[in-house]
Amino acid sequence: MRERAALPRALVYGSLNLDNVYTVDHIVAPGETLASTGFRQGCGGKGLNQAIALAKAGAPTALAGRIGADGGMLRDDCARYGVDEAQVLTVDGPTGNTIIQVDSSGQNCILLFGGANRTQTEEQIDRTLAQYQAGDYLFLQNEVNLLPYLIEQAHARGMQIVLNPSPFETALLEYGLDKLSWLICNEVEGWQMTGAREPEDILDRLGERYPGVNLVLTLGERGSMCLENGTVYRQSCCRAETVDTTAAGDTFTGYFFAQRMAGQGAAQALAVASRAAAITVSRPGAADSIPDMDEVTKAMKGEP
Repeated sequence: MRERAALPRALVYGSLNLDNVYTVDHIVAPGETLASTGFRQGCGGKGLNQAIALAKAGAPTALAGRIGADGGMLRDDCARYGVDEAQVLTVDGPTGNTIIQVDSSGQNCILLFGGANRTQTEEQIDRTLAQYQAGDYLFLQNEVNLLPYLIEQAHARGMQIVLNPSPFETALLEYGLDKLSWLICNEVEGWQMTGAREPEDILDRLGERYPGVNLVLTLGERGSMCLENGTVYRQSCCRAETVDTTAAGDTFTGYFFAQRMAGQGAAQALAVASRAAAITVSRPGAADSIPDMDEVTKAMKGEP
């Protein structure tokens, strides 16, 4: 009898940030001084958030990246949620950090300082990727340096490469995106990449530009869409009282791909990811707001 193939592993090569979150009545305007009604410091960064979401959704997950000496709580969060952080290196200089304003409607704006996240080296990338093989998944965002090198080296190893082009910059379009397996973006990033406003047009233009790449497009209150192997899947939004949207997209990403790695189809993955993201926006925080799989399963069954 043939042995069952091992499930693919997830490697998130990305950012770890200390999030400084201010609760405000409205997002501060240019020239305005505004008193905050609340403050908390938490763990975040798109890399950390996506790694925790993947792990909470059941995928075997490791995180690679860099922090400063002030980033110990980020390592603690990895351990708490079952993320392998052996490839998170402590280096000289400050950890990446953010200033996040969250207004009374739950919307946010974010000021990002890259810090240690922008000091990745080719040597560290080579050592890390050497531990993975064809079929394993590499998750990337645009909060670390050397993305073109990461894409090139992972593609050469036959890894499944998932890119979330956030925060978007035009240089991303020159990064060999045809080597990706998946591109997942929101409608603003889709517009920035294509110039199209309507979701169907965004998918069409991305599909024409990157014909071998599968696409996921998140649309906020309009739900989400997936274009895989020429078939379009649609998912409506799961309603929730919005408290803080900070990690919603990262939660969606982690849950969608944990489902795919476990063998589920696109429709099921969209449904689970949508429900998980709805739970995330219903409570404050970034990494600590991401639900575990038991919560998501109960919510999908209508259980409290």
